Amino acid sequence: MSYDSEIFTKAEREITARRLHAESISNRHMEEIERKIPEISEINHQLADTSIELSRLILNKTGDFAKNLSRIKDNNLEGQRIIAELLISNGYPYDYMKPKYFCPICNDRGYIDGKRCGCFNDLLEKYSVEKLNSYSQINLYSFDAFDLKYYPKSDENGVSSYTQMASTLSYCREYAKTFSKSSRSIFMLGMTGLGKTHLSLAIAKEVIEKGFNVAYDSIVNYLRMIEKEHFGKADSDTLQTLLNVDLLIMDDLGSEYESSFYVSTIYNIINTRLNKGVPTIINSNLSPSELQKRYDERIVSRLIAMYDYLKFTGNDIRKIKKVNGEI
Repeated sequence: MSYDSEIFTKAEREITARRLHAESISNRHMEEIERKIPEISEINHQLADTSIELSRLILNKTGDFAKNLSRIKDNNLEGQRIIAELLISNGYPYDYMKPKYFCPICNDRGYIDGKRCGCFNDLLEKYSVEKLNSYSQINLYSFDAFDLKYYPKSDENGVSSYTQMASTLSYCREYAKTFSKSSRSIFMLGMTGLGKTHLSLAIAKEVIEKGFNVAYDSIVNYLRMIEKEHFGKADSDTLQTLLNVDLLIMDDLGSEYESSFYVSTIYNIINTRLNKGVPTIINSNLSPSELQKRYDERIVSRLIAMYDYLKFTGNDIRKIKKVNGEI
């Protein structure tokens, strides 16, 4: 996947900042220990001299090279052992002076053997998602702001929307609480104004706070960006970001313009993420029959059979609030 220069630069800066931070703390610890435990300072100087001797030995290879190399190695190990014992006996961790890198695989350099480390790729994904979300026209919500008082406790059929939506709210809270990259996908279906967007974005808020990458926007905005990039009118790679993000939330399925490109793109996103085993949340105002008419069976069957289906019922809360003078 390609990344624009702005995202790449931000990731490089964070990797560098991590390394410098770890090494700065290590240097402060080393200065502290050398003041408080002079014996360690003396051993460190001896180890530094040993490093110089080792360099000369490798360059010149004079005398019994193998024997001298083994002697230097043994001296180094013994010096490190004594330092660890002195640290512990003085109440410090044995590795107090060593840098504690964020990524112990690449030591916060971002590359291993000329290839990007996983920590660097994680940062590139993080900043790609953040940039994508900056274009979003919707805001995050909280579960606490979701008020069940607007749902009737009974309706003409004797089915309580209140009870059903209380169960849906409980499901969404638990989903956010226990979220992982292997969580189930969710399909929220119901008429406009029933809280689908609210609950999906409340999930997003909590999942983001847990440190996961979450992309959230209307499906219309996503498809327009992908279309521009596909036909060479923009340089980003929105599609790849959507395919790989930890959690993808696509709001208002069915509001997009009907076109073969859009349908194939929607199918690609749904199918690829299912194959990867990464979760997606999709909501729609369409009825089941409208869904069947608008999309082919490949899309509908995946949404109904392979997503957790949440049916939203009740009355348009926005209209209720307007009548009550709450908005």
